[in-house]
Amino acid sequence: MVNIDTVYQRVLAIANKEQRGYITPQEFNLFANQAQLDIFEQYFYDQNQFLRLPGNDTSYSDIVTNLEEKISIFERYDNIFIADNNFGDVLLDTIEDLYRIGMVRVDYDVEPKFTLAEKISIKELMTYADAPLTKPNTKRPLYVRYPAKQNDKFNKERIKVYPYPKPPTERVLISYIAKPSKVTWGYVMVDDNALYNPDSSVNFDLHPSEENNLVLKVLALSGITIKDPTIYQAASAEENKNIQQQKQ
Repeated sequence: MVNIDTVYQRVLAIANKEQRGYITPQEFNLFANQAQLDIFEQYFYDQNQFLRLPGNDTSYSDIVTNLEEKISIFERYDNIFIADNNFGDVLLDTIEDLYRIGMVRVDYDVEPKFTLAEKISIKELMTYADAPLTKPNTKRPLYVRYPAKQNDKFNKERIKVYPYPKPPTERVLISYIAKPSKVTWGYVMVDDNALYNPDSSVNFDLHPSEENNLVLKVLALSGITIKDPTIYQAASAEENKNIQQQKQ
């Protein structure tokens, strides 16, 4: 976790240097959330990049290990769900912080318990269902993810599990990656000055090592607003330097 007030004070100190401008709490909160999301989403692009590299260079392994440690903060394991109907549908809108599904297991109330379900595409469904060797069963369940349809309030994003688990005794366990919480630098006004209020603040969910990256990203974003390209360019250059160093 990264303290939001620490990041805000560092951003203000740099941005206000030589009277370069002031970043309001509202602007900072907007930029801070965008910065956190950018860093978070970059984890998965980087992880995919390094896992696809040939060989097993130890330096690449260290990078992947570090990325996995940062991602592990957002992992949520075995959240229990009961199918919403008798047709294997599990609604995903109840998982408010869902970013991506990692693993689906099904408890059919038979042995073996908690059987791992394989994800297949909607196009593959008929092929799997019709072939004797791939037809889903309680020892080899499958699931399909259906997106929500626009302008259809009754058709929500969901997964459908095959064979259908029977509610309420048979359960679906979903492990997933959560989205970062929305950060807030809370404050109270005293003599027209915004003073930090920890009780109404929400810190960054990111790993503590990301503090510098957060400061640089917020500066890069705020440099546009305060119309100071030198801050934007300096922050962006430093951020790119850090990224290159991490990937070496």
